Amino acid sequence: MKILIKNGRVIDPSQDLDANMDLLIEHGCIAKLAENIDPNGIEDVIDADGLVVTPGLVDIHVHLRDPGQEYKEDILTGTKAAAAGGFTSVACMPNTVPVNDNKAITGYIINKARYEGSANVFPICSITKGQKGESLVEMGDLKLAGCVGFSDDGLNVECGDVLRRAMEYANAFGMPIIAHAEDEAIKSGGVMNEGRVATELGLLGNPWVAEASTIARDLMLAELTGARLHVCHISTRRSLELIRNAKERGVKVTCEVTPHHFTLTEEAVRGYNVNAKMGPPLRSADDVAAMKEGLADGTIDAIATDHAPHHIDDKNVEFNVAANGLIGLETSLPLTLRLVEEKILSINEAISCLSDKAAKALNIPRGTLKIGEPGDVAIIDPEYEWTVDVTASYSKARNTPFDDWEMKGAAMMTLRDGRITFERD
Repeated sequence: MKILIKNGRVIDPSQDLDANMDLLIEHGCIAKLAENIDPNGIEDVIDADGLVVTPGLVDIHVHLRDPGQEYKEDILTGTKAAAAGGFTSVACMPNTVPVNDNKAITGYIINKARYEGSANVFPICSITKGQKGESLVEMGDLKLAGCVGFSDDGLNVECGDVLRRAMEYANAFGMPIIAHAEDEAIKSGGVMNEGRVATELGLLGNPWVAEASTIARDLMLAELTGARLHVCHISTRRSLELIRNAKERGVKVTCEVTPHHFTLTEEAVRGYNVNAKMGPPLRSADDVAAMKEGLADGTIDAIATDHAPHHIDDKNVEFNVAANGLIGLETSLPLTLRLVEEKILSINEAISCLSDKAAKALNIPRGTLKIGEPGDVAIIDPEYEWTVDVTASYSKARNTPFDDWEMKGAAMMTLRDGRITFERD
């Protein structure tokens, strides 16, 4: 089957491409990029006049809750939400029930996604068995099974020696260690950013140093071992400075920021808004400014959602005991495009953070429109105005602080392997 996308503005940062042209997909792969491709004999012709055609977006930090917590989310609903957001590939974290620390669970995720998924799913496996921070997983076997990296996400590997050995083994297999940087002892039960707002609300604070001190350790271990380190959801100015300095020294480190950490501040917690409870927490206005600076100067490599669906019973409780996180797959693109309107990023740079740079951070073979590559495409209207209605989300979950927000920009159509996985009404 052939699909021809005509008259669009094709932006593919992986090829430094930004031009008005047509794109032909044949047998599920990118077959041709050129002006005025003849539509004769082509079964499906899509007019993208006035729209932006990009590689299918790539989210390298998603929680699908499958297996074990399908009442929160599963591969079917999570990847539908991804497709609605323009994503054709997601990397899912291992804190499932049971933890994804073996070939059987990795295989289950890959096979279920193959038959039920609206997006490609790349499993991330845990660093330690059961995410207990003690014994390392069988990294070689898990690489062969299809995992793309190792993380105890949601938990920091507290023992430095365990993390060092993990980096040495992962490096031998050419795999990244993906760090959740948060010192639990320094965090000391903090439930929001430490500062004036926490004091006014009477909530225990989580200081910036809980994140930054752990990143400093992890960077030095990566420097010692030569391993590839990817730092999840950075949120503080000091974290950014540490990573920038490490990159200048040649440390093999990449990092990501979430849309909520470059959009919201700790002020969103006022009223004890449980949907603004995150891990790491929403930080100060200066930290938000730093995240934007890091995106602008390229220190931050990728934008990732940390899509964390929860059942209402996990959120509809006292702030101190409410679960951390929000759903983000359907709001990531318009929140990122706000950075374009603010002239912090060009649209090409924004798309790159959501596609090729994100894919490169974990060596995922996606995020490009090069000839012969899979026909994963997002067709985006940057001017499309809409209002977030969480009840209409494709996710099972409803935990978002962006409900009722006015948004600008959305995926109008998403294609994976040349098949339409989402089409906006």
